[in-house]
Amino acid sequence: MVIFGAAGDLTKRLIVPALYNLACANLLPREFAIVGVDLAAHTDDDWHASLAEMTLAFVNEDGRNEQLNQDVWKWLTSRMSYLQGDLNDPASYQKLKSKLGETDGKNGSSGNYVFYLAIADRFFGTTVEHLGQSGLAAENNGNWRRIVIEKPFGHDLASAQALDKQILKVLDESQIYRIDHFLGKETVQNIMMFRFANGLFEPVWNRDRIDHVQITVAETVGVERRGRFYERTGALRDMVPNHVFQLVAMTAMEAPNSFSADAVRSEKAKAIGAIRVCHQADVPCNAVRGQYGAGEIDGQTVAAYRQEPDVSPDSDIETYVALKLAIENWRWSGVPFYIRTGKRLANRKTQIAIKFKDTPAALLRNTQVKAPAPNWLLLRIQPDEGISFEFGAKIPGPVMTLGEVRMDFKYRDYFGAAPATGYETLIYDVMIGDATLFQRADNIEAGWRVVQPVLDYWAAHKPAFPNYAAGSQGPAEAEDLLKHDGREWRPIHQGSLAHFQANAVTNP
Repeated sequence: MVIFGAAGDLTKRLIVPALYNLACANLLPREFAIVGVDLAAHTDDDWHASLAEMTLAFVNEDGRNEQLNQDVWKWLTSRMSYLQGDLNDPASYQKLKSKLGETDGKNGSSGNYVFYLAIADRFFGTTVEHLGQSGLAAENNGNWRRIVIEKPFGHDLASAQALDKQILKVLDESQIYRIDHFLGKETVQNIMMFRFANGLFEPVWNRDRIDHVQITVAETVGVERRGRFYERTGALRDMVPNHVFQLVAMTAMEAPNSFSADAVRSEKAKAIGAIRVCHQADVPCNAVRGQYGAGEIDGQTVAAYRQEPDVSPDSDIETYVALKLAIENWRWSGVPFYIRTGKRLANRKTQIAIKFKDTPAALLRNTQVKAPAPNWLLLRIQPDEGISFEFGAKIPGPVMTLGEVRMDFKYRDYFGAAPATGYETLIYDVMIGDATLFQRADNIEAGWRVVQPVLDYWAAHKPAFPNYAAGSQGPAEAEDLLKHDGREWRPIHQGSLAHFQANAVTNP
């Protein structure tokens, strides 16, 4: 594996901890080796030390007090070497080729290579072109070359199409692995099995039984050290065409005819392709943007976005976005999908909430129950991966009163799952050549096609920012998005079973 951007945050926080977990599970090849490439000057030992600190922090992120498995860590770092190089300099790729043991092809290909582009998106096309020019991307003698490309894949529809055109001049589509770490989460992977392998849920997963769907990706963190990146990107570009739309696709897709990569990805692409592309005039009714001001999170005062490092003091970049989507196909006609994502919100939560249609209230007349209890199916992606089902039950006693109860399943409690970055499965899949959980070009372009009118409208209209306080639920306009339809968002802070039970008892 060659990691471009080896000294960067992504490598330290996610890629190397994932490789460490794979090594602990004995899922790396015996002759596995890593070459890290970056512009910064480091020795191998310097690089290893910086990676050890972050990997140890990951192992203990849930309050554990554990140490790295030194045997595993030594095995991994003994196979890791660092190469200083400039991504724009062809000579760097010749140095890399030499380090990998290739001498202009005279000795043939020496093995299989994964090239991981953990770099700024502006270098994606250039790096792929240099890999092609140096011969490093060429597959021969039965050896494969696979390139992992991080998000964002383009900044709009035109740039995504241009990037695809650029890299496909060098690579075959089968060599490209457009990665989205959300798809490495166990709950996301389980959505298809949950939907299609359970006779209880598969028949009701449609417009006849489902009222609407809410997808929330809420973060308590701000932009941290990513001010420059965020000023060019914003919440819509950063999260929606990739992370959020993948959750939409997994929720809305039809059953594939098999679990082969092409079958699954084709159904996902059809689901995103069925989302109505609204006209710019309809954007205000279907899209809300926000930017956080100063506020309080977990008892700590936090600054407004405009006071963050490397952010303009009069920035118009959104840190929050909510959209109402319509999927125009037979299964979902008339069922709105509401999505929202934002920074500095009240709680960290990624969740798919499915609201089933209410039963008729006629049976409840002449009782103290005014309406049936709502039925919600909750697929929790993070931080507490699991599935919950909320429904109504009679409260014990002589009077007919209704309480809301929850059945709750947690991966950690049931399977004893170890901490994971979400990258373990994805990196392993790259090595074995399984592209099921990776995005295809048509899927990405379909996503950009949906958000492009929103980007265009927002670019032409100045917002009134900031419009929500850090630590809140988001802008009031986002609440109105659902109120117009007679619905409301599930509270972001509502998550614990104890909190739910307390509300169910005091508010029957």
